[in-house]
Amino acid sequence: MKTKHITAALMLLLMQDLAVTQTWAQSDPRNIATGPVIPDESYSDQPYIVKTNDGAWLCVMTTGAGHEGATGQHIITWRSFDQGKTWIDKQDVEPIDGPEASYAVLLKAPSGRVFVFYDHNTDNLRYVKGDNPPYKDGQVKRVDSQGYFVFKYSDDHGKTWSAGRYTIPVREFEIDRNNPYQGKIRFFWNVGKAFAHKNAAYVPIHKVGGFGEGFFTSSEGALLRSDNLFTVKDPAKATWATLPDGDIGLRTPAGGGPIAEEQSFTVLSDGSLYCVYRTIDGYPVYTYSRNGGRTWDAPQYLRYADGRLVKHPRAANFVWRCENGKYLYWFHNHGGKFISEHPQRRSMAYNDRNPVWVLGGIEKDSDKGKIIQWTQPEILLYDDDPMIRMSYPDLVEDKGNYYITETQKDIARVHPIDKQFLDVLWGQFGNKKLTEDGLVTTWSDKTGKFPQKVPAPSLADFSVRNNTAGDFRSKNTEKGFTIDLEFSLNDLSAGQILLDARHAGEKGWLVRTADKKTIEIVLNDGRTQSVWSCDEAMLKEKQSHRVTIIVDGGPRVIAFVVDGKLNDGGDTRQFGWSRFNPYLQSVSGAKDVEIGSRIRGVIKTVRVYNRALKTSEAIGNYHAGK
Repeated sequence: MKTKHITAALMLLLMQDLAVTQTWAQSDPRNIATGPVIPDESYSDQPYIVKTNDGAWLCVMTTGAGHEGATGQHIITWRSFDQGKTWIDKQDVEPIDGPEASYAVLLKAPSGRVFVFYDHNTDNLRYVKGDNPPYKDGQVKRVDSQGYFVFKYSDDHGKTWSAGRYTIPVREFEIDRNNPYQGKIRFFWNVGKAFAHKNAAYVPIHKVGGFGEGFFTSSEGALLRSDNLFTVKDPAKATWATLPDGDIGLRTPAGGGPIAEEQSFTVLSDGSLYCVYRTIDGYPVYTYSRNGGRTWDAPQYLRYADGRLVKHPRAANFVWRCENGKYLYWFHNHGGKFISEHPQRRSMAYNDRNPVWVLGGIEKDSDKGKIIQWTQPEILLYDDDPMIRMSYPDLVEDKGNYYITETQKDIARVHPIDKQFLDVLWGQFGNKKLTEDGLVTTWSDKTGKFPQKVPAPSLADFSVRNNTAGDFRSKNTEKGFTIDLEFSLNDLSAGQILLDARHAGEKGWLVRTADKKTIEIVLNDGRTQSVWSCDEAMLKEKQSHRVTIIVDGGPRVIAFVVDGKLNDGGDTRQFGWSRFNPYLQSVSGAKDVEIGSRIRGVIKTVRVYNRALKTSEAIGNYHAGK
């Protein structure tokens, strides 16, 4: 077994070294490669953190030498005194040669005692019953999502853990009785952070009905509450209640699908509980409790403050209340009916967790109590490889700074988050400021006659030769640009050219009307071309529109903001944003930008920025009305 672990560790070091030699020093802090690594044993999941009373960050992680769910999966903890740059005091909460121990969350008591809650295959079952197919003979040999929900504690800030393991009695629900064992064996797991509220301890749990296509075939959320865990000296004497009242947990809205899982909770300023969770319906779900989790409002699909539905796949979507009383929400900004109506929606909905987007939340009053209103999203993190999936984050605030942890199941990392980025996000609702940072071209119509010309702005290349590499490979500059224009067209037929910065051979960039009454941007370097359009039904004939086209060279994303609304694909596309070709080198084209070379209408203003604007800045430009 030791040889296997050494081999896995060496392989990880080699892979990390290879990654360094194949890339260059990233400067965009949103790129996950920039984050300090949290050590693991190969597989890494749920790197969750609490700040202990001796000033350390205590990180718990599910890890192992194999892949997710493999034998040897167990729980470890690390401590850091430098905000995750280095880690010490590794502890095995459960041994690697014991039954599977998985999916741990931490909770610190007011006394400083720290609890760790996790799944434990105490009976050491080697398979459980599942659907056949996809499981041969109906035997599911991955056994990390069943057994008992247990905890240990530490009175020395995570340097050591109690020898005793304590089982939490979880009340049986309908979903348990309907499983293949009629509830005698329970299926469950947890990724939701534990929290304290009114001197009680709360720990989420996600109940599972069965295993089949997409692994979990039905699921719902519950909360475990102990009123005396923080006060009893002997944790075995802690009492537990399973919430909500009744026989059914937190599910999807009426008519929704069978998956309602990975519930994430936060406490509002008036003591209300807020919960969001994932589905396979193409949208996340939220609900409020005004009585400590005993009952909940009818679940609803999450919406932005402007009423549009938030899209999200079958991936973790977490909510945090920050120390300033505002909120952050982690999600992936795509989905809709393209997931809910897909024949393999249980499994395909796991895809596309890159990039990560965030919303900012502000409390508002309602007839029932406080509610959260959500801004439109910004990109928080990404990886250069679209297939890399990052998830299971945690938010840490330390000395006025913000940090996010995440894992792509092979490497877990810590990422400092720019406070200014968050302030701009939270300030989005009242933003009416025209952004001038990076503005390189400003034009407004003086004559009403077209076409007109202005000097083409100098834009950075997306990709350049890395002269420090032995093979002179390419490197991503992470640079981008933004086009912000106001126009009115008499008709929206395809082929009208609003802006043209190409020279002979098509090299450069172009904005034109396209099919389905949209406008599109064309990026061309003479050998590679990328095209993306705004959403359908956003533009109207003979109506003034403000369109901001953001070309973000970090994640290589093109996004449209039309009249202050970031396009999300609506009912016609799963994605409102697009990744452009990573081999696209430059869109430097003609010396002039021709404005309105073929239009039936007027172009009123054009602004070009030599950087990718934030969504919030584009919205501010729209509301500035300039």
